[in-house]
Amino acid sequence: MSEQDDTERKKRDVSPLSLNEIEGDGRPKKSDGEDDSWDDPPADIPDKPRSAQDLEAVYDIPVRVSAVLGKSSMQVNELLKLGRGAVVELDRKVGEAIDIYVNDRLVARGEVVVVDDRLGITMTEIIKTQKN
Repeated sequence: MSEQDDTERKKRDVSPLSLNEIEGDGRPKKSDGEDDSWDDPPADIPDKPRSAQDLEAVYDIPVRVSAVLGKSSMQVNELLKLGRGAVVELDRKVGEAIDIYVNDRLVARGEVVVVDDRLGITMTEIIKTQKN
C-alpha cells in the first residue's frame, strides 16, 4: 500500500465531528441556524446560594479538616532513629499562624487555643482562591 493510499484511508476513517473538535476548542461546531442555549445554565438555577437554607443539601456531606502546625523533612533512617521524647524541628516559629486545610485545600490560617483542656483553632484569616 502506498503512502498516498494510506493518507486517503485515514481521511475516510475520521468523522466530520472529530475534525471539528480537532480544529476548535474541543466542542462541535454549530451551524448558523442551530440553537446555542445549551451553553448557558438554565435561568431557574441561582448563581450563588442566597441563604443558609439554600445550602441544606450539602450540610451532611463529610469533609476532612486538618490543622498543620508545621512541616519537616528527613530521611527514612533519621525517622527510624526517633524515639519517645524526640523533638522534630518544624518550619514554623512559635506564635506563627498555622494552616487550616479542608479536603487537602488551604482555606484559612489560624492560631492554636486551649479550650477545656483540649486544643482548638481560632481562624484569623480566610484564604480566597481563584476559580479555575
